[in-house]
Amino acid sequence: MYPSRFRYEAPRSLDEAIATLRDGGDYAKVLAGGQSLVPLMKLRFASPELVVDINNVPGLDYHRADPDGTLRIGALCRHADLERSVLLKAAQPTMAAAAPVIADPIVRTRGTLVGSLCHADPQGDWASVVLALGGSVVAQGPRGRRTIPMAGFVTGPFENVLEPDEVAVEAVIPPATGTRAGGYLKLERRVGDFATVGVAVALDISGGTVTSAGIALTGVGGSTIAATDAARALAGQPLTAQSIEMAAGLAAEAARPRTDHRGSADYKRHMVHTFVTRILRRAGGSGVDGTGVAGTAERAA
Repeated sequence: MYPSRFRYEAPRSLDEAIATLRDGGDYAKVLAGGQSLVPLMKLRFASPELVVDINNVPGLDYHRADPDGTLRIGALCRHADLERSVLLKAAQPTMAAAAPVIADPIVRTRGTLVGSLCHADPQGDWASVVLALGGSVVAQGPRGRRTIPMAGFVTGPFENVLEPDEVAVEAVIPPATGTRAGGYLKLERRVGDFATVGVAVALDISGGTVTSAGIALTGVGGSTIAATDAARALAGQPLTAQSIEMAAGLAAEAARPRTDHRGSADYKRHMVHTFVTRILRRAGGSGVDGTGVAGTAERAA
């Protein structure tokens, strides 16, 4: 199927892109990697009247750390850039674990983390990772910039809080308060598939105690789920068999899966429990290596 007719614009500055979006009204879409938007247009699940391609806008293809450790990922930073990133491997184990299991190599070459967050697919991997890390999205529009916590960015399946004339310009991950540990585990039917179940865990550990924690779930609800009770159960505790079991149980309770062709609700909830347990056990055991980083990545089919 071919997409509906649309106007295409490729501005060469962020101000020009914002002005073009403002003129396009409610029926304009931003294109960065296009790995989500283009398939939807071809199936006519999305029919924008205007597509604003930001790939000619300079200065958005970065990922870098500020002096305080804050990580910034620009709107045109590709999944493949993050997959190869020495910075992520050294300091962001949850993100480093997720990057190689995003879709397939073709999608990773063009797709972007920020675009994935904006797409707000309940089965999207990056949203749970950024949510677990307490991250946020920075949007820029005619009224200036604003920072939107990931916890409030997605309003429902494929919906976010961006105004029609705003561009999401970067994602921001706050600095660690101790040794950063964690991982991302994903259950999929085949390599490159959407997650049947995905679990992101991000920990800061100091002196053997979890100083802060984030746990978020992919594919087991109408949107990405923050397992806040599970994360709170870990804060201030060492990673013991008891604290791990408590967190895994609470994370499974937070899941809202539905029985479908991918599996029963009980099976998906069981996989949440299994993945949280597996990540936490590795973080509390031999997973923390000489760099002070524990990372867990795994695909299960």
